[in-house]
Amino acid sequence: MSSSGPAAVIILAAGEGTRMRAALPKMLNEVCGRTMLGHVMAAAADLRPQRTVIVVGDAKGQVARYAGEHCPQAAVVVQERNGSWGTGHAVRTVVETLGAFHGSVIVVFSDTPMLRGETLAMLAARHEGSGAAVTVLTAQAPDPTGYGRIIRDEAGQVTGIIEEADASAEQRRITEVSSGMFAFDGDLLADAIKRLPTANAAGEEYLTDVPAILYVDGHKIGSALCADFDEVQGVNDQAQLARARRVLNERLLARWMAAGVTIMDPASTWIDVDVRLEPGVRIGPGTQLEGSTFVGAGASIGPGCLLRAATVGPGATVLKSVCEASVIEAGATVGPFAHITGQNASTRDPGARERGQQDEES
Repeated sequence: MSSSGPAAVIILAAGEGTRMRAALPKMLNEVCGRTMLGHVMAAAADLRPQRTVIVVGDAKGQVARYAGEHCPQAAVVVQERNGSWGTGHAVRTVVETLGAFHGSVIVVFSDTPMLRGETLAMLAARHEGSGAAVTVLTAQAPDPTGYGRIIRDEAGQVTGIIEEADASAEQRRITEVSSGMFAFDGDLLADAIKRLPTANAAGEEYLTDVPAILYVDGHKIGSALCADFDEVQGVNDQAQLARARRVLNERLLARWMAAGVTIMDPASTWIDVDVRLEPGVRIGPGTQLEGSTFVGAGASIGPGCLLRAATVGPGATVLKSVCEASVIEAGATVGPFAHITGQNASTRDPGARERGQQDEES
């Protein structure tokens, strides 16, 4: 990958997410304290792209407002429903609105919160190093149902992608799947995106048809394998959202334990992505650390605690308590059964334990 990053990262965030059965747009659901779209924006930012583009379905909707607030440097492009639809139409809308990008263009989905920035960097580097017109991010799926299958020739070269609804029985047995995420040559993408067919089961413009178009044009189609299938899995319903939270939480716990934090019961401990912990922290069972919570070295939190945007000084102890937007001074003891809240709340002395008990009894 060039030192300046790809020419653009396009994040597709126009889907309706009807299977979530909720008023909140799918990509604005939170996973470990950050929206799914926020996770993808963070992964994209790791590439240091020259342009970031977010495709939305409504210029005045919640997703467009979120993008404007959390990624103000991004160009927000509206995919209008004008008789055509699909991922290919979304990217065509970007090209028609902003023009062709000269250089590598990475396309990702907004509902893949487990995607790592390192994986996108690997995709971009593989693409630029191979000279391919397009490089597809692939994965080996334990159950490929619902995914587009990677089609290769006898020499093992990718020739195209077939969506499951259009695949033959033999093609459906293929376990190498397309993540739907790609690295493109921007100029070639701008040309091919105009020629997408809609003669498929959904009647949509599939971005996954672009590799086959470029292959027929005589260009090389590359692939980059994502070793962790979880990373490329989209979230389409509440059950998948819950699983994404569990997977990402396990990653966070593993990272903190490797950094010297003691977690007594990982199965009952939840930590948000913006939480900061110093070495020597001890976290008891049934504890949730949310938002911008900070815990200093040697502090003991839990069991049974909820800390939200709280600051806990070194050596402090918090037991079976709720602390929100509050400061627990070094060496202080809080709880059991205390509830401390407010930006100016501060607990300094060991008497907090007794006051917490009195508050609970009164």
